[in-house]
Amino acid sequence: MNKPVKQHLIDPEICIRCYTCEMTCPIGAIEHDDNNVVVNADVCNFCMDCIPVCPTGSIDEWRVVDTPYTLEEQYGFEELPEQQDIEAAPVAGEEGEVDDSIAALLAEAHQGAGGKARAPVSASKPQINMYNLGKPAKMTVQGNYRLTDDPDHDVRHIILDPGALPFPVLEGQSIGIIPPGKDAEGKAHLPRLYSVSSPRDGERAGYHNISLTVKREQKGMASNYLCDLEKGASVNVTGPFGATFLMPNATDARLLLICTGTGSAPMRAFTMQRQRADATGGMTMFFGARTPESLPYFGPLKKVPKKYLRQHLVFSRIDEAKKEYVQDRIVAHEDEVAEMLGDERTHIYICGLRGMEEGVEKAMTSIAESMGLQWVNLRDSMREDGRYHVETY
Repeated sequence: MNKPVKQHLIDPEICIRCYTCEMTCPIGAIEHDDNNVVVNADVCNFCMDCIPVCPTGSIDEWRVVDTPYTLEEQYGFEELPEQQDIEAAPVAGEEGEVDDSIAALLAEAHQGAGGKARAPVSASKPQINMYNLGKPAKMTVQGNYRLTDDPDHDVRHIILDPGALPFPVLEGQSIGIIPPGKDAEGKAHLPRLYSVSSPRDGERAGYHNISLTVKREQKGMASNYLCDLEKGASVNVTGPFGATFLMPNATDARLLLICTGTGSAPMRAFTMQRQRADATGGMTMFFGARTPESLPYFGPLKKVPKKYLRQHLVFSRIDEAKKEYVQDRIVAHEDEVAEMLGDERTHIYICGLRGMEEGVEKAMTSIAESMGLQWVNLRDSMREDGRYHVETY
């Protein structure tokens, strides 16, 4: 009888195939094919270096197994297998009880899988990984529009047309863009992930075209490729990806949206879909940027009726004005946020630069304490209920 062992796995339903874990792993235990990213049980030493870099939490999965799943089995996963019953010798003198060491392993594996983001209960079921590296979807550029007036922040709104190809996406999902050419090793470039900024029935309702919000990075190969695309160009796309950062379909759900820069992409998709559905729950957005000129969608946001969206546009680099960040405005509107935190219909979405997380956490901690609550407990409870979501980069 094999001695049960803990095995590190990756959830293929949640993984967005950004390959950050593979690039981070110091011993080469993580690899991928056209479909899945997997962990080699013969190499993995549980160093945990891959855990904090994963933007979705899909990397933080564990199973206790008699025989580890092979790479071939993992490549074939469409979803993670349930925890198997473990065969083990009973504790001496206590027939039917599992050995203490096995019980500890099971508890540890269960603990590792806890605290995961979950999709809202009322969210639609997403399609995942329909198109991959070996068989990408070919889309045509319908438009490429500059969103900002700041010369140092070139942000583009890019519209892609899948044509007759079925490519269903939900608000909050991402797609992969494969830059043309090869890397220094002569291999095809891996996809770069971008959040979809259009609603489920398309940038233009009923046309199912897909929009992206892309900031040009000085040395960013994919961002420069996308920002320079002309109308009519062909683009190779993978995905869609993402099964948790989804919008509730319940029209009375309340959304608290916190974002910076291009983290506004999924928030735009949420806002447009909620307007089209005439949702009644309302949304409150805290959106941070350097200046109005560098804030994507500044003009269109001003046209969204207040019955759908309450806006707090926050700027940190306006001449002769005090620097203000999203966490500062959240604290300044403590009563408004506290009222939402106390409502079980509220869903929180945070998207943008990773550096924003610490400030937002501190602001939420302060507000929760004013309510007589512990933010960590409230946050984790909301996450378990599918009402708390974070995507930072």
